[in-house]
Amino acid sequence: MPKRDFLRVLCGPLRSLRLKAFYCKGHKIESQRTPRKSHLLIACACFLFFCLPGAPGFQSPVVHYTVSLANPASHRVHVRIEIPPGAAQRELQLPVWNALYQVRDFSQYVTWLKATDAHHRPIPSEVIDKSRWRVTDAENGAAIEYEILADQPGPYGAQLNAQHAFFNLAEILMYPVDLRSAPVRLAFSDIPAGWKIGTAMSSIDTHTFSAENYDRLVDTPLEIGTFHEAEFDDSGGHYRILVDADPPDYDLQKITGIVRRIVSAETAWMNDRPFNTYLFIYHFPRTSGGGGMEHAYSTAIDVNARVLADNALALPEVTAHEFFHLWNVKRIRPQSLEPVDYTKENYTRALWFSEGVTNTVQDYMLIRAGILDEKQYLNRLAEHIEQLQRRPAHLTQSAEEASLNAWLEKYPSYASPERSISYYNKGELLGVILDLAMRDASHGTSCLRDLLRWMNREYAQRGKFFADSDSVLQAAEAGTHANLKAFFQNYVAEKVEIPWDEFFKTVGLRLVRSTSVSPDIGFEAARIFDAPPVVISVRTDSAAQRAGLNTGDSILQINGQVASSDFQDKLSALHIGDSFRLRVRSAGVERELQWQVGSREEVELELKDVDNVTRQQKLRRAAWLKGEPEKEASR
Repeated sequence: MPKRDFLRVLCGPLRSLRLKAFYCKGHKIESQRTPRKSHLLIACACFLFFCLPGAPGFQSPVVHYTVSLANPASHRVHVRIEIPPGAAQRELQLPVWNALYQVRDFSQYVTWLKATDAHHRPIPSEVIDKSRWRVTDAENGAAIEYEILADQPGPYGAQLNAQHAFFNLAEILMYPVDLRSAPVRLAFSDIPAGWKIGTAMSSIDTHTFSAENYDRLVDTPLEIGTFHEAEFDDSGGHYRILVDADPPDYDLQKITGIVRRIVSAETAWMNDRPFNTYLFIYHFPRTSGGGGMEHAYSTAIDVNARVLADNALALPEVTAHEFFHLWNVKRIRPQSLEPVDYTKENYTRALWFSEGVTNTVQDYMLIRAGILDEKQYLNRLAEHIEQLQRRPAHLTQSAEEASLNAWLEKYPSYASPERSISYYNKGELLGVILDLAMRDASHGTSCLRDLLRWMNREYAQRGKFFADSDSVLQAAEAGTHANLKAFFQNYVAEKVEIPWDEFFKTVGLRLVRSTSVSPDIGFEAARIFDAPPVVISVRTDSAAQRAGLNTGDSILQINGQVASSDFQDKLSALHIGDSFRLRVRSAGVERELQWQVGSREEVELELKDVDNVTRQQKLRRAAWLKGEPEKEASR
């Protein structure tokens, strides 16, 4: 019933109340009569309808944001926040982190801030700490305006330039601390001619959007510009694809076909589709770039244009990964990440599962979608094992510890092989061997898919968060009815060497080690998300050291090509004796280095059939590669 009609029904009986006045959410009802019990009950009903948060008639105060795009050439965004009446002193917080597990202090880009009251008169504002401001005399409402620089490209950034705007909104929008849970309205002004807005956010009109609160607002990125788009429907879901890139660099029809195959495979595998509409935002920059960022109803993905052209798996693998995050991370979510604390780090031990096992599923889904075949998958899997085993830190850092230390990833020294492992890498491998262990313990009736479906039912669909590794263990045991505590203790919490062949023999495979003479470039490098690769170690007496390469150098080009997400592939393609050129930057100074590729002995790994593979091993391998229990896979 509309509030006006509900109030009219109540007014008659309430007039019998002997009260000077009755107030309900701004509605005043006069009365002079003595109240009866029934009248008091009606008054209580009115209070419940209009006054309690969550009640049908409750009107929460709304925070209004207006973002001006008037200055794309200077990358400066003008923000206006209108806050409703409330306390005289109000505090506003700009997050110190978003999109990455890195404190990046976005307040470094704020150039000025001022505040006015409801009558447009200046009111005092002051800085409390590096990312928080206080305004006073705001009891009747206030408007806070500020300017912030936005020129961080990629899916983890916020950028306004002459070509487009892309915003992770937590990086440019402050929130009133007392109104973080309040409804939000976001409007854009001064939009360049011909630009349009793409987002999964609810729209009020073409330039205005709404969100239930600040958290939902900043979990919904926007692409604003002259992007191209496509859309399709699949199994009841509507999918939109937006691409901001040079048209010669991509084939939108081909991309749409890839995306359709992936979303079809993943929604069927999870037997769930927790949305009606989902948005993919793609950028294909010609400069260094790469990576993806998951959101509840959308994802933003960068693939370097050359990588897109050269590597057929580059777009499918990041798409499969980010789309599966709509379950694992966004809905099947660790309690340790909730509520999000925008003022400091949120520590969790579960990234090995939330990120690493998402990698596991990513490759399973590429197989199901017909994008990856068995040979390619087994080769990739052996390479990932090789990657882990070559890092001495796999004996000193556990998967849970790597998860906790995610906040150190912005420091190049942390990426050295002696210091850390990757929770993506080990987590993916843990997902594979946990899957094989579950199949073995249940005689093929339970697998990783059942674990994720169970967690989806028990946590995501009930609006609950899971308790890090303990809940993953519980889910694995629920599906297998077996005791898997030793598995989690040894390989997740501790640093026990993984006996690979014990797990792979169940599917008729073994890990074969061979020694070969391999090209040696003389250094190790790591890429932190979408940043250029950074040199983390240079071998003593190597040609790289003699050429002048130093730890901490950022790699800009490899043999004249941009060093992007495929930089390791470029390095792996080198041969002994090749001439090798690097353009690097250090302390703002660029320099060109050149030397010849050397050689060294290395252990290489390959997954091969065991002798005399049995029928049962073949059946289990087929089921494993389909991501299904054996009975389903044999149909």
